[in-house]
Amino acid sequence: MMGNFLAKIAPNSDLSTDLYPPSSKFEPQRDIPDLTGKIVLVTGRNTGIGYHTVKHLLLKNAKVYLAARSAEKGAAAIHQLEKETGKKALFLQLDLADLVSVRRAATEFLEREPRLDILFNNGGVMICPTEQLTAQNHDIRAYEDFLKGRILLLLLSQNSGQTSLAIISLRNCYASYEANKIPARIINTSSSGHKLASTGIDFASLKSGPARNAWLKKFSGTNATWRLYGESKLGNILVSNYFARTHSDVLVSCALHPGSVRAGLQKHLSGFTQRMLDLMLPAAPMGAYTQLWAGTSAPAEQITGQYLIPWARVGKASPIASSNKLEEETMAYLKEQVKGF
Repeated sequence: MMGNFLAKIAPNSDLSTDLYPPSSKFEPQRDIPDLTGKIVLVTGRNTGIGYHTVKHLLLKNAKVYLAARSAEKGAAAIHQLEKETGKKALFLQLDLADLVSVRRAATEFLEREPRLDILFNNGGVMICPTEQLTAQNHDIRAYEDFLKGRILLLLLSQNSGQTSLAIISLRNCYASYEANKIPARIINTSSSGHKLASTGIDFASLKSGPARNAWLKKFSGTNATWRLYGESKLGNILVSNYFARTHSDVLVSCALHPGSVRAGLQKHLSGFTQRMLDLMLPAAPMGAYTQLWAGTSAPAEQITGQYLIPWARVGKASPIASSNKLEEETMAYLKEQVKGF
């Protein structure tokens, strides 16, 4: 049973390499440069990989916004981080399951800061029940991954005469570049699980309605949840590739597999499976290594438009992730879904 599960979280790969990658040549405390003056936003979680990402950024003197849904949990994380680092992160309230909240958070961030130097689109969920939907009735896996976090500061469109979230984001990227002639960086957390979507993304599966109901009937039970997980992680890479290709003048954009680590991502698995993974997998701090490398010290020309793997290496995504057609379809779908926000 465990073998079947591991084959799902690391499909079409060498499990020993995926679960236990070569020793990291990247050491955050040694290799992250001083980040004084840098403005950084970490979305998705106040625990696990996100927490340790914020921690290392604070240790290197960055001004870090921790974006999370719960003000109480965010405050607790910020308090603990201050005890561990002597530095204080800033809280940005953001519910990634509600586009109204996403818009509000983007607006608030703009009111507080003139630019954004590094965005970590961190976080996600694995096999949550298919009944769990966002406030706008989208599959929560997809919006935890390639829809919600990326909408926060990325998508290009004009909505009802208002400045869109994307224009907000690109202004920040240009502002960052003008400030220091260094491209802003957008680091998107994906997974080796993107290989579960080997045939692409079925957009009918992503939003509540008759088409999704028919899709769920066809791919019932855990098969549907794993397919949706794969679609969301594939979407991460496609969106990342799009921005690397279209805005290379002002930003570095890449996607990555953080590694199979003990983190909140597995909260919907059975208790037995979670206990087994706790014994087998590296601790959550290791999951921050690859994205910290990408966000702070990796050469821009080495990583932009690439798929990164543990620990701090350039890897190779599934061939479907290189599909220009699917990339275009994905961006068209995303732009349609955020109209009015």
